[in-house]
Amino acid sequence: MRKLLPLLLASATLLTTACASIEPWVKPYEREHLADPIMVELGLVPDMEAYKAQYYKYLMNGLLTQLTRIEPGNLIEQAHMRNRALITRWVLAKGKADNIVELRKRDAKTYVVVNDYEKLRNLFAQLLVEIQRIKSTGDFDAAKKLIESYAIQIDPVLHKEILDRYNALNLAPYKGFVNPVYTPVLDADGNIVDVHIRYDEDYTQQHLRYSRDYSTLPIWN
Repeated sequence: MRKLLPLLLASATLLTTACASIEPWVKPYEREHLADPIMVELGLVPDMEAYKAQYYKYLMNGLLTQLTRIEPGNLIEQAHMRNRALITRWVLAKGKADNIVELRKRDAKTYVVVNDYEKLRNLFAQLLVEIQRIKSTGDFDAAKKLIESYAIQIDPVLHKEILDRYNALNLAPYKGFVNPVYTPVLDADGNIVDVHIRYDEDYTQQHLRYSRDYSTLPIWN
């Protein structure tokens, strides 16, 4: 169970912030759900259509796009990728009877189609309930079944299609970014009065500095 726990924790975290609860709406400080009306009231999203873009992007990544990072014949091994596969494949399977989400073919290409966002939201909630139950009770068999059923295997035909489509774009499957360097400016009393912002590190330099300055463990025993 210890080896399965990080994946279940990651799945629960994403589901908590991206889906609805089965319970009625609660106060905004009690949960942060993208599809809640309070998000519009607070001005964080423009309308109740905005959350659909995030739902769709997440489904597309978990079901299709992330496969571009995997060599043909391999399984899903990376924890975050397994997490996305578990969530998206579970809702695809559980929503099949009501055609909530489907993989539709057009011109020999596979696309994700969401037919009912409200029911999709409820499916996310149901999965969250199950993952929280597994974590709370230590139900190893249920955790193992969930992960082995949805988070590991890859359809080789779909995988080849996605790789061929992505290779035509000539894009790297992974992306990186460089953060600015913030340097506080202090007054005589030690109060921050300004912040200087620099962009003078490349990707490698920045991550070596992060490793040196912010490592939580020493490099020696």
